[in-house]
Amino acid sequence: MKPFLSPNQNQITIRPFQYRDIDAIEQLCAQTADLEENKGASSEIELGKKLQQLRRWCWLVKFLGLFPNPCQYLFRAHVAEENGQVRGMVQVSPFNRTRSTWRVDRAFVDVETRSKGIGSILLRYCFESIWEARTWLLEVNVNDKTTLALYRQNGFQPLAHLTYWAIAPQRLQELATATPDLPNLLPVSNADAQLLYQLDAASMPPLVARVFDRHIQDFKTSFLTALIEGLKQSLEHTEVVSGYVFEPQRKAAIGYFQIQLSREGDRPHVAQLTVHPAYTWLYPELLSQMARLAQEFPTQPLHLTSADYQTEREAYLEQLGANRIQHTLLMSRSVWHKLRESKSVSLEGLQLSEVLQSFQPARKPVPSRMSWLGPHPEGQTPATPGNQGDSKPKLLDGVLGQPNAASEIVEPDAKIIPPLKEEGTI
Repeated sequence: MKPFLSPNQNQITIRPFQYRDIDAIEQLCAQTADLEENKGASSEIELGKKLQQLRRWCWLVKFLGLFPNPCQYLFRAHVAEENGQVRGMVQVSPFNRTRSTWRVDRAFVDVETRSKGIGSILLRYCFESIWEARTWLLEVNVNDKTTLALYRQNGFQPLAHLTYWAIAPQRLQELATATPDLPNLLPVSNADAQLLYQLDAASMPPLVARVFDRHIQDFKTSFLTALIEGLKQSLEHTEVVSGYVFEPQRKAAIGYFQIQLSREGDRPHVAQLTVHPAYTWLYPELLSQMARLAQEFPTQPLHLTSADYQTEREAYLEQLGANRIQHTLLMSRSVWHKLRESKSVSLEGLQLSEVLQSFQPARKPVPSRMSWLGPHPEGQTPATPGNQGDSKPKLLDGVLGQPNAASEIVEPDAKIIPPLKEEGTI
């Protein structure tokens, strides 16, 4: 537990979620769902179902959070407590396998105590306690102005606009009548992780890809993860089918889909779709493939998501007659710097001139004479082949010290001593 002081000097205690907090969190969830700006939002409904499951499996969730495993961060939440009353809750989870990007799943604050800054205290506690996170990501309803202001106040910036679509069951039946032209549709396995990683990076802007920070490991499924996913599908009465389209000439994946089908018809079918920007003609083919799969299950609408940078997808869904059911804003926050002002620096991109700036010459070098005779007295110029002066050349002696007959021997300079004057002479 960590105490904080709210703006009105009341002590706020931040502590991990416990079983006794379920009733208080359900009340906060109901308050948030009743607000006018949150009408039609599905996050509160999903949280209500998850809280009902936590009542039965809270001890198991707490135990799995003690050691590394695929379910370690299944429900990581912190609550803000004031005078023994729960005033707010925040739930976070890692977004990628390396845990460099974390996601704020949801944050609730008591309506009566919003002016105390409890929401900012909860977010600041997560920023300080989760040291692995370099980037934070969240999704908020565009109509929830209060929550938007809270996130903007704590440094979150808009990243993309998301739109949720619903395709009616009658339209799905029409799509299922067409035969999709997908000759290279293959099932997904761990061997295709490299292809799916390249497709994911190419399908989004560089800024979004840098925030997501996904790697090849994010597209692989371990045996334990597959086992847990199968158990989850059996409990929720769902079935997941996925596949990707392979381009043999470029040896690359150009399209991917994953659809979660409801066996009992108590929930809509949910699909994820990834298409390379150069192969947007795959949208009708992949939707026809998913519509044919949905015909084997109870009649339910199909839910899809599109981003504002996927203009071809949004145009096709509008042409198809899909209904817009929700608009959200994807926001991000960097721990170290603003993402739009960042400059990616790597060792491969560094130039030698940037590394050794202090060793660069101040001006262009000028060639000069080089003397091999060492230092010479001041005022004398060494004899060089290019500068002989008026003196005669001195040639090498002959063998064994004998002078060369053809050479002129120059005696060393002798000091001239004037003759002595005789005594008595003038």
